[in-house]
Amino acid sequence: MDVAEAAREAEWVHPSFVAELFMGRYQRGLMFPYPEQSAADRQAGDEFCAKLDAFLRANLDADEVDRTREIPAAVVRGLADLGCFGIKIPVQYGGLGMSQVNYNRAMRIVASVCGSTAVFLSAHQSIGVPQPLKLFGTEEQKRKYLPRFAKGAVSAFALTEPNVGSDPANMLTTATPTADGSAWILNGEKIWCTNGNVADVLIVMARTPDKIVEGKARRQITAFIVEKEFPGFEIAHRCDFMGLKAIQNGLLRFKDMRVPRENVLWETGAGLKLALVTLNTGRLTVPACMTGMGQRSVEIVRAWSNKRVQWGLPIGKHELTAGKIAWMTAQTFAMDAVTWYCSAQADHHGADIRLEAAMSKLFTTEAGWKIVDEAVQIRGGRGYETSLSLKGRGEEGIPVERMLRDARINLIIEGTSEIMRLFIAREAVDRHMKIAFDLFKPGVPLSGRIRALGRATAFYAVWYPGTLLRSLAARLTPGGLPAGLGGHDRFVRRSVPRLARAVFHSMLRFGPGLEKRQRTLARLVDIGTDLFAMSASLSRAAQYLAANPADRTPAAAASVFCEEARRRVRANFRALWFNDDTDEYRLAQDVLAGKVLWLEKGIAGNL
Repeated sequence: MDVAEAAREAEWVHPSFVAELFMGRYQRGLMFPYPEQSAADRQAGDEFCAKLDAFLRANLDADEVDRTREIPAAVVRGLADLGCFGIKIPVQYGGLGMSQVNYNRAMRIVASVCGSTAVFLSAHQSIGVPQPLKLFGTEEQKRKYLPRFAKGAVSAFALTEPNVGSDPANMLTTATPTADGSAWILNGEKIWCTNGNVADVLIVMARTPDKIVEGKARRQITAFIVEKEFPGFEIAHRCDFMGLKAIQNGLLRFKDMRVPRENVLWETGAGLKLALVTLNTGRLTVPACMTGMGQRSVEIVRAWSNKRVQWGLPIGKHELTAGKIAWMTAQTFAMDAVTWYCSAQADHHGADIRLEAAMSKLFTTEAGWKIVDEAVQIRGGRGYETSLSLKGRGEEGIPVERMLRDARINLIIEGTSEIMRLFIAREAVDRHMKIAFDLFKPGVPLSGRIRALGRATAFYAVWYPGTLLRSLAARLTPGGLPAGLGGHDRFVRRSVPRLARAVFHSMLRFGPGLEKRQRTLARLVDIGTDLFAMSASLSRAAQYLAANPADRTPAAAASVFCEEARRRVRANFRALWFNDDTDEYRLAQDVLAGKVLWLEKGIAGNL
């Protein structure tokens, strides 16, 4: 709860569609019409993306990057010359000053060619130094560093430690102030720091002396701008992974490193919030990259399923393969809709995108991984064979095997799927906790419980009947969307209040123990995620139809996605009350206790 709370801003100018959704309010005006780029912004993006596409096709051999584990220096230099290291850096500091939408358009192009290169660029400016520096840096810090990054200096973000992953409040890296207060002495280790091995400048998170708040010590995490030339910096190991073979990711050590006082970013003790706020926007690059991989997968299977003939027909004419192609297309359409909706919201400065960013990351990474897996299946043996091997025997080097390896990490980085679900769940119950949590919280005096009861009674006496009325109204009013999409629209509108009631019922059922009912929370989040993705898909389809009424394929893609999502939503609603959670938890604990060792018999070393 504390970690999620730390990501909050004090005020939001534009409300969150997802936050309203969990409270039972379908804010149609936040989703319809689908956001459009301005003509000027789109033209700027078109011109830049055309240059980037031409450069990549002429200079980047992704198979060689994967084989050698290196992005050629000439490619890095060429990307820097194009401005790729400063896409979002403001013009006054030497950058291109582009929008989040155009930045993500560029990253989609790179990801559709080479995952390692996409992560290299993304780690530099989605979560690397430029983003938090732009948000929280002093003018002096911006003038000193941003022009360097715009010209091609590489940055990294060092947060994770060998024993600290999704719980950054317990980090062990420390920064101790010098006696004269002119600097901090940094000691510790950071792991899985992408670009860390080649970074010129890093953001390093460290624990600084505790602060006493109301008589209790409160841990302080502070962000420091660290240059690789500072004495005491060591690259201890370069990590090697299943995919993304060329990323420079390593174990970093800091030994008595002296960091000048002016290199504190934002303020002492604000590091955790800085990290989480940075990730709110930084996560949006992952959906763009996954969408690019999804689009590439559809392109690959379309060509192959027309070309490959089995039993007298192209394999795309066989129903099982056709079903896979339709599923991949519908999922990619939904990913596309979610990605560009969230990117546009990020360009509305002052918009609350915490939930949208987390949900889009969760949805696109899980869907995208399955899409690439299906591409491997449709390609068959050629999907499992490497691109270099295919080329070596005279066939076209289609890199589906590499795409699968590269895609898997996205369910882990920048918040695992499990952490994303818990983060979103915390926000889903936030309003209810503020209203009624004192009724259940241990240690609250009787007077506090009475006040909480009064607040809860006044609120729920109006709110709960309101959700029932909204569900009824959704059943009785038309969907307002063309081409057979109206039924899906009605389903979303009547399911949103039902979801809000399910959250409320779960709180009543489990009380403070709901925090530990992670399977229940995950189902609530999955329902919300599907309703969000359905809404974005319907809005995106309506936009396509308005521009070209004769083309019904966008509506067909949205409809196929919505049909499957509806089945998942219904199943998750039912599983809130009828599930095997208790039995599964007991079995898992039996496994951990060594009671199921009989299942491990017969393997090597355990005969």
